[in-house]
Amino acid sequence: MAGLAGKTLFITGASRGIGLAIALRAARDGANVAIAAKTAEPNPKLSGTIFTAAEEIEAAGGKALPLTVDVREEAQVAQALAQTAEKFGGIDIVVNNASAIALGDSQHIDMKRFDLMHQVNARGSYMTTKLAVPYLAKAANPHVLMLSPPLDMKEKWFASHTAYSMAKFGMSLAVLGLAGELRSSGIAVNALWPRTTIATAAVNNLLGGEKLMRASRKPEIMADAAYAIFITQSRDLTGRFLIDDLFLSENGVSDFDVYRVDPTSPLAQDFFVPEDTPLPAGVSFKALA
Repeated sequence: MAGLAGKTLFITGASRGIGLAIALRAARDGANVAIAAKTAEPNPKLSGTIFTAAEEIEAAGGKALPLTVDVREEAQVAQALAQTAEKFGGIDIVVNNASAIALGDSQHIDMKRFDLMHQVNARGSYMTTKLAVPYLAKAANPHVLMLSPPLDMKEKWFASHTAYSMAKFGMSLAVLGLAGELRSSGIAVNALWPRTTIATAAVNNLLGGEKLMRASRKPEIMADAAYAIFITQSRDLTGRFLIDDLFLSENGVSDFDVYRVDPTSPLAQDFFVPEDTPLPAGVSFKALA
């Protein structure tokens, strides 16, 4: 039997990017996926909706449940979790992928954007996990995954974009606390973060455009790392702050060049990766000849 066959994933922000890539990886095993995201209508600046994501998931071999959810709204999250459990008979995995980003210092980020980032990133992830615990407690191998960085509390990660960093590190603080809280229940809570930038709409529209997209890895590296987490026994892996390629290397992956968007471009390192993070054998940031 495939690793995630029949398992049910609840993924926030799964209409595109890393969230969708994680959904598709699970779908190839025959998993059930609830797509909990805001995008129900096409957006000219952003590809994908919850309905196009559902079509892709089912084409990949899974079962999909598209749900319009704003993770800032407690009632919407609670209802979506209940609908997912009712349709698929439970929930095995929660992926807190939904995120808001606005880069800038304190003089350029207004409080409306500050509030949005904290409500979506830190509060939304905490609340979704809190509300999912009663369902996860009934699962055979329950996992919660935060797409958030290691807790490397250095000034350089905050000074240029304090508001955003506070919001992302808030997710990681939730990992630290919830992993301890839920350990005795057998519910794993881990964080996963990319070593390099990932080719997503955020990178293209907000961070660096086409040049940075070429210097990025594909979302599939995060999906494969997430998959490796989900098939591990929850009691054996919790409270960890994992880097995508390092965790994959620990699980037998040796070819990381397949994840490059453009092998002729050097890779760009992402925010928040600690300086002492080991580099897997064979991984280089240089452009390939």
